[in-house]
Amino acid sequence: MTTENLQIISDMIAMAKADSHLHEREYHFILEVAKRLEISKEAVDELIKNPLQEMVFSTELQRITQFHRLLLVMNVDEQTHFVEIDALRNYGLKLGIRPEAVEQILGEMGNYDGKLIPSERLVEIFKRFYN
Repeated sequence: MTTENLQIISDMIAMAKADSHLHEREYHFILEVAKRLEISKEAVDELIKNPLQEMVFSTELQRITQFHRLLLVMNVDEQTHFVEIDALRNYGLKLGIRPEAVEQILGEMGNYDGKLIPSERLVEIFKRFYN
């Protein structure tokens, strides 16, 4: 379990709690991601109580991937609150994601089932703003 993997989970928890509540579906989704990252349920529960300080991801791919994870967490409970959208915008800025890309993604979410933009479309959006 690396510090980077713990940071990924900590950021996901913060995003899930942006609406002041960690929904059961969000928690289970985070546990699934944690399992893939070889992080125990106990470690996740500890991060819920004691989140890590934000870390800067070093590569553009890491930042875009983390943004996508946070987008998934925001939509997993099928309820998108203004505070969650605002939190995602702020995370996007902190990650160095171009504001125009964030706005286009947020604007297109409603066009897809479960507000989940297909990964191919996300790649198209990021290519447009980063090439």
